[in-house]
Amino acid sequence: MRDLLAHYPGARRTLFRRYHLGGCSSCSFDLEETLAQLCARSGALEADRVLTEIEESHREDEQMLMDPLALREKLYDTNAPSARLLDLRTREEFEAVQIPTSQLLTQELMHHAMSSWPKEELLVLIDHQGERSLDAAAYFAGHGFTAVKALRGGIDAYAEKADRSLPRYTIEKEEPHE
Repeated sequence: MRDLLAHYPGARRTLFRRYHLGGCSSCSFDLEETLAQLCARSGALEADRVLTEIEESHREDEQMLMDPLALREKLYDTNAPSARLLDLRTREEFEAVQIPTSQLLTQELMHHAMSSWPKEELLVLIDHQGERSLDAAAYFAGHGFTAVKALRGGIDAYAEKADRSLPRYTIEKEEPHE
């Protein structure tokens, strides 16, 4: 499953949406098991069919991604309609580096966006390395936003490819206490 999720980042969302697998402790899977093993212990699902559905969802996800260079062009094109940028990172990450015009997604801003933002206006979701923004984009799309995108590779890729003046950073992972 680890390799499958690395190749198809939206696979967890697809498995949960279609089969209620991987979303909670009662339907979880081990990253070391294979898709065939997961399918066998989950009601004898056909692994080939499940893989086909994951691939189809992946193609849909690809349509929801925006390349960093395309975003930069959009931001600097004075003739283009405006875009809203929502940053999913922590406040500390956002304060350290941000794309101009982006807003930090807070609970209050989420409620405001859902209730009053035009659903057809371009909405681009940003995270650190593109790992969570696709899930958030799918959430907004599920709530009626028709022009929602996730920034491919996150702000890290934007800083590397579209605006080298932005600093890049890494997040240190805490080791579990024993």
